Amino acid sequence: MRGYFGIGAERISKAMNLGAVLRTAHAFGASFAFTVGAHHRAREVNLSDTAKSDAHLPLYEWESLDDMRLPRGCAMVGVELDERAVDLPSFRHPLNAAYILGPEKGDLSADARARCAHLVKIPTRFCVNVSVAAALVMYDRVLCLGGHAPRPVSPGGPPPAASWTPVRRRR
Repeated sequence: MRGYFGIGAERISKAMNLGAVLRTAHAFGASFAFTVGAHHRAREVNLSDTAKSDAHLPLYEWESLDDMRLPRGCAMVGVELDERAVDLPSFRHPLNAAYILGPEKGDLSADARARCAHLVKIPTRFCVNVSVAAALVMYDRVLCLGGHAPRPVSPGGPPPAASWTPVRRRR
């Protein structure tokens, strides 16, 4: 997959959620993670981030949106249940993106929404946990930009790729 992405949350307050976001970001190959105005205890983050992502993935912790610094050419994408947001399955992901989610009990701030190049929403009946939402967005990105074969028309998947088997030589 070409390009890069980062993922983070504004005003996240639960360390276990942040740990889950970091672990999932590491698993999906994120280039960085971030928080804006977070309220958590760092020790508790390690309880849910069993992959110890901090050794593999930079975490930027900004106090405010004004402190936030994204790479040049990186589009900020807000993930929010908003009437102006595009449904995630219909969204074309930017090659270089930073996805920002809102806090556990609230919405992205108006300032965060205004800074976003795009707003997307996960088509659910009600909001899901912030770490679940982050995982869904990253999974969708991998599906869209990961170079996977298109889904087949009929149920099931393509046949498994031929696996390599060692050839035993006779002596």
